[in-house]
Amino acid sequence: MAAAILEEDTDKGLADARGGLARLCLATGETKPVEEMIRYVVGPDGAIVPDLARKLPGRGAWVLATEAALKTAIDKKAFARAFRGKGKADPGLPALVEKLLSRAALDSLSIANKAGRVVSGFEKVKERLTGERVVALLHASDAGADGRAKLNAAAKSTSPEAPKEIRLFSGEQLDLALGRSNVVHAALLDHAACRAFLANCVRYERWREPGPRADKNTGRSRGDQEVER
Repeated sequence: MAAAILEEDTDKGLADARGGLARLCLATGETKPVEEMIRYVVGPDGAIVPDLARKLPGRGAWVLATEAALKTAIDKKAFARAFRGKGKADPGLPALVEKLLSRAALDSLSIANKAGRVVSGFEKVKERLTGERVVALLHASDAGADGRAKLNAAAKSTSPEAPKEIRLFSGEQLDLALGRSNVVHAALLDHAACRAFLANCVRYERWREPGPRADKNTGRSRGDQEVER
């Protein structure tokens, strides 16, 4: 029964993939909006390939866009069932997806910076909070707690809607993305490029979410039970 469910929801190709608003997750058996999922296809070498942009040709299978869900799909050999034995998921697939999601976010940050919509440096960020609208405060993951707290407090005191706080990337990653050295704090101004970066950050944050809770009576996840019906 599980194999039939998974095969039924595998899209028939690129046109079909673009037409659906929701898909069935191979790992949990739950139907979710495509924005919360990642599409996978079988590459020329038979390996399962992530299709983050949903643009790759061929039949596609869908998994909730979290590391836990992908690992569950791999453990259950769900891709092999969905693709009728033609696809093989490498154990390193979760690490590859995380790398691609991180890169997508940092690339969009670089674009926002080239558009002149990113301000870095503690004092410059603090000053900008009293002027043009700041949509997000970007702190290096290794930034000191005191600096973060002061800028967050300043943001709350100057704006009725506090900017989103992002702490997903190290100072070294921010240095490379912004082409500057010693980036610890940055402010993103209201702009389409910055909103694109925030969307990629949401996707990356979702990827790092924990897996589904286990049922208290059986110890299995709710997703496991849905697939097995």
